[in-house]
Amino acid sequence: MAIRSQLLKGILEGCILAIISKESIYGYELAMKLQSQGIDVSEGSIYPILLRLQKEELIKGKMKKSPHGPNRKYYHLTDQGKTALTEFKTQWNGLKTPVDQLLKGEE
Repeated sequence: MAIRSQLLKGILEGCILAIISKESIYGYELAMKLQSQGIDVSEGSIYPILLRLQKEELIKGKMKKSPHGPNRKYYHLTDQGKTALTEFKTQWNGLKTPVDQLLKGEE
């Protein structure tokens, strides 16, 4: 559904920051966590976002050894990332409530 895809593009960055804020995580694991929450996104679409978040210095990646194959890059939030997540939550809550009210037909 095109509408779902467009909505997801707008909120995916905030969802990624929220997951990374709870634990250091690597890309594939991040995709699995999103999918477990009902956010169907491919691993391939997550990596460009992770690269952009690194360039914006909202997250940092650190290579770590993996017991199950090649090394993995684990991501964690920077202080700027924590600030961005707080701003996302504020903006999301400011938008979510009025949209919910409109969809329910409330004033």
